[in-house]
Amino acid sequence: MATPHLMIHIVPDKCDFCGCCVGVCPEDAIELKESEIAIIEERCTNCKKCVWACPWDVIEFHRDGINTLPKKLFAIDENQFSKSLSK
Repeated sequence: MATPHLMIHIVPDKCDFCGCCVGVCPEDAIELKESEIAIIEERCTNCKKCVWACPWDVIEFHRDGINTLPKKLFAIDENQFSKSLSK
């Protein structure tokens, strides 16, 4: 099955790391470790459950995909996220 075009974006500066989004994600596509959060693009199916669950409006849905967002805001893959946490 092909990975869908990622349309979910997290605004990390607004996140308080409460974990509400992690608990509702059926694909386990959101990683939360200490003060870092990321969407694992390969797992995300754009179901929007995380968008609805976030009490702080930190997670956004972009109908045209995240390719129109600045590169620094892109979701990162699982290996890249793990490497950034081990530094």
